[in-house]
Amino acid sequence: MANILSKEKQIAVISALAEGNSIRSIERMTEIHRDTIMRLGVRVGETCHQILDQKMRGLNCSRIEIDELWGFIGKKKFHANRADRAEGLGDVWTFLSIDPVTKIIPSYVVGKRDRYHATVFLEDLASRLNNRIQLSSDAMNAYPDSVERAFGADIDYGQIVKEYSSPTVEDQRKYSPATLSAVYKTAIVGDPNPDLVCTSYIERANLTMRTHCKRLARLTLAFSKKLHNFKAAIALNVAYYNLVKTHGTLRCTPAMAAGVESSAWTIADLVDAS
Repeated sequence: MANILSKEKQIAVISALAEGNSIRSIERMTEIHRDTIMRLGVRVGETCHQILDQKMRGLNCSRIEIDELWGFIGKKKFHANRADRAEGLGDVWTFLSIDPVTKIIPSYVVGKRDRYHATVFLEDLASRLNNRIQLSSDAMNAYPDSVERAFGADIDYGQIVKEYSSPTVEDQRKYSPATLSAVYKTAIVGDPNPDLVCTSYIERANLTMRTHCKRLARLTLAFSKKLHNFKAAIALNVAYYNLVKTHGTLRCTPAMAAGVESSAWTIADLVDAS
């Protein structure tokens, strides 16, 4: 790859991928073939996964919020038959976590929205933390058992459920947000502070991921056709968010706020590392 593309073009391609451009739009802008763009994105994404696995360790977080982010590979679930699912096509979910204080994403897992992947995700999250934390999530059925397997009793865990009212016929629009009508909070393990049981930050992080990762955008043709490529794209965008992108509230990167790095990375650093 280094013999094909100059360093400047590699940086331009990865910057565009991290800012939410599709592969074909980058092809039109840079006149680089889409297969070359894909191979570069996968290579850098795989390296980003390794970097995150090494860097996101020994974190001194006190609160964590978790949620699941929907996507699909090739086709959506209701269009996929048994043979398609055997090839990895259909719905795919990205489990994400965030520290509401430093805004860092300490852990993520790509897989199915089931008990197995929820347990893998939470065990990975637990291995990266130094302190007892307060954990907040939605009411996914697999979470209580997975939290117990990952943390035991050494956690304060609460769930929050939000109910939305149905819009009237006059107010109904296809993409208009529903009105929040009720919020229920439940303590599952330990003694969580009810005022801090919240998923607002992770839901905002979901929006950031959808904005910066074109494969997660709704109503798009830029969806992934292979699970391997999807995982590389997620890793690239999480690394970009944690290490490169300056957070608007913090005025620094989340990795700097969490004490993981002393300075911000650049796209060139991600390219060089790969």
